[in-house]
Amino acid sequence: MIVSYYPGCSLLGTAREYNESSQAVCQVLGIDLDELEGWNCCGATSAHSTDDFLSLALPARNLSLADKKGLDLVVPCAACYQRLKVAEKKLKESPLPGFPYQGKAKVRHLLDFLSEEENLARIKEEIKKPLSGLRVACYYGCLVVRPPKVTGAVDYEDPQNMDQLMTLLGAESVGWSYKTDCCGGSFVLTRPDIVRRLIGKILDMALEAGAEGLVTCCPMCQSNLDTRQRELSRKFRKDYHLPIFYFTELLGLALGSPKVDEWLKRHLVDPKGLLTAKGLI
Repeated sequence: MIVSYYPGCSLLGTAREYNESSQAVCQVLGIDLDELEGWNCCGATSAHSTDDFLSLALPARNLSLADKKGLDLVVPCAACYQRLKVAEKKLKESPLPGFPYQGKAKVRHLLDFLSEEENLARIKEEIKKPLSGLRVACYYGCLVVRPPKVTGAVDYEDPQNMDQLMTLLGAESVGWSYKTDCCGGSFVLTRPDIVRRLIGKILDMALEAGAEGLVTCCPMCQSNLDTRQRELSRKFRKDYHLPIFYFTELLGLALGSPKVDEWLKRHLVDPKGLLTAKGLI
């Protein structure tokens, strides 16, 4: 199977482990991620906050590149996915005169793509190391499912894809009500007070639910939750040490990827102690 692939800026920088684990997992599953040649930044977050034309033009150019190939466009980054879905909807509703876009390539988030029945069956066949005994809280963030009129998400308040995937891998996905709450990622520089409150609540609720780690599909969420725990521990006089995994990292671990250690060593909250205690590494 071959699909077009849009990594976005974060996955070539601060979220390299997300890109590498996505590539490794898809290779095992026989999925060819054909990266768009000449892709550009989607404009999240600055463009859509400051310039209406750029907010459409930047993702639209990427859609045009994918359209020429005629393959569905798989996107791992939640922010990129949201901007591309918005552009997809606008272009289909109001085509731009002279713009080379026919809507042949459907924009799909990597989590949704890998959660399709055919891919889940393949994942099940390839599991080498079940994640038995690992309790995780699946955190989708606010961009993958909302707004539903753009993303097409049905269970936008209580999505299940990641939960079902973690269960398939042998982990226990705990029930909690903060799986789509915002982590405040866009306020990191301007309103750190808001960010601290939002992250603290998410961490507290995950711990209250009995989670030993959080699993996400958003580079901004992963970075925000991973980098702030030491700061929050000092400020609120608590001991936060909750590993924040990309879902593809745990998928790669279950599929027996030899590169897992390279991904995990980039985390600030070291997950190796937890995984070692569970006998998973």
